[in-house]
Amino acid sequence: MNAFTGTGALLRLALRRDRIMIPVWALVLWSLALSTVSSYAGLYDTEAERLSFIRGINANTSTLAFYGPVHGASVGALSAWRLGTALAAMVAVMTVLLVVRHSRAEEEDGRLELVGAGVVGRRAPLTAALLAALVADALVALLGFVALAGQGVAGALAFALGWFALGAVFAAVAAVCVQLSESARTARLLGFAVLGAAFLVRTVADASESARWLSWLSPIGWNQQLRPFDEDRLWVLALSAALVVPLVGVGYALTGRRDLGAGMLAPRLGPASAGRGLRGALGLAWRLQRGMLLAWAVGLTLYGVIMGGVLEGVDDLVGDSPETREIIQRMGGQQGLTDAFLSTAAGMLGAFAAVYGVQAALRLRGEEGAQRLEPLLALSLGRVRWAAGHLLIALAGVAVILLTTGLAIGVVHGLTAGDVPGRLGDALGAVLVQAPAAWVTTAVAVALFGLLPRLSYAAWGVVGAFLLLGLLGPALNLHQAVLDVSPFTHTPKLPGAELTATPLVVMTAVVAVLVAAGLAGFRRRDITTS
Repeated sequence: MNAFTGTGALLRLALRRDRIMIPVWALVLWSLALSTVSSYAGLYDTEAERLSFIRGINANTSTLAFYGPVHGASVGALSAWRLGTALAAMVAVMTVLLVVRHSRAEEEDGRLELVGAGVVGRRAPLTAALLAALVADALVALLGFVALAGQGVAGALAFALGWFALGAVFAAVAAVCVQLSESARTARLLGFAVLGAAFLVRTVADASESARWLSWLSPIGWNQQLRPFDEDRLWVLALSAALVVPLVGVGYALTGRRDLGAGMLAPRLGPASAGRGLRGALGLAWRLQRGMLLAWAVGLTLYGVIMGGVLEGVDDLVGDSPETREIIQRMGGQQGLTDAFLSTAAGMLGAFAAVYGVQAALRLRGEEGAQRLEPLLALSLGRVRWAAGHLLIALAGVAVILLTTGLAIGVVHGLTAGDVPGRLGDALGAVLVQAPAAWVTTAVAVALFGLLPRLSYAAWGVVGAFLLLGLLGPALNLHQAVLDVSPFTHTPKLPGAELTATPLVVMTAVVAVLVAAGLAGFRRRDITTS
């Protein structure tokens, strides 16, 4: 037996376990790529319109900071630019999650110890996790190539290889992160921290003419430097390969230097006795959830700062395309273009807040599945009181995220427009009105946890459906009955539209019913670990 014995069997097991998750990730990214190409082909069908749009983009610092500069004036180049940062980051997130899931998470839950008792080499689990992630990256890259191949085979190939190379880089990053901490959650946070740093370096590089060289220090910047449908610099891929090889080597070296279940970084010992804040269900829930809430609040607040800077120049960004104006106004209401863009951005923020709400609510299922719930219930703590602590953090966290993001948008937009009080009020109204819709998705997760615990993670499918309807529905002219499936369709399109309380009250009532049903089901059902 050598260090890689059993890799094939573990890889097949990993792909079987992810036979739904990997195709869903790939299809979502493919649909976004396909819709982007279709949108730009229909909105800017002449080179003059595209050049006017590109001039507005490359002259707006906030847009450069978020998306980077546009290279090339073709539909393919515009599509690659639009997809180059946001979807590349999603590929990196998917890859980190997969590697951690099939390595550190398995080790933390004790399953890897059982597997390792058989004919399995020490490096086989990490190798299988890396290969599973690369299979997912390859599938995503293939579908990305298919989505853009109509705009040029060479450009589509460069674009697809850029996605695969970025995924490989963050698979290697995750291979190191899982060796450092004995917690899967900390390993994921470390991987996301590296992704955030790469995104920040790329942002600084694109926002400042004098700092453009910094783009070569970021893997996301390398993805942009490929310049698909313009120069197609395939040689840039060598930078990714030059980083992947040593990182994977470090991951393998650390695997052989640590004990099973341990990390290279020793965990910090806690106090001998719990503080007053940890003596109740709410305090425990806050202690477990505060890191995730802080990360979401900081990330979306930074997004709000960028949106606030973009708002004043929306007319320049849209250019002379009446179709683009029509789509933005269809998504954000029939008011002025700036208000419609703000309403559209607020709807997206509501969807992101819903993702946080579901993630926080599913912590209930995570604690139950990891068998940390039974020792608590063996004491005087009741089921409903324990669940209510996490539920309160999830619902309040949605509101906090929307509040901080709305403040960021309003203050930055107000400073650029010279009217802080007015713009701040508009931004807060547009963003906070999304809270009931985001709470609906959180409540769906709670209901599934209480009534159908084995299907709890199907809540992610609900969020994905709502997100796709919000992104693609207006652009594809879907029937209103289809759009009405998403609770975000029923939120008032502020600012500019009339604030009607009826849909907000109805959605809040739906939240109450779903939460009550979930808690009632949880109170009556058996505790399960599967």
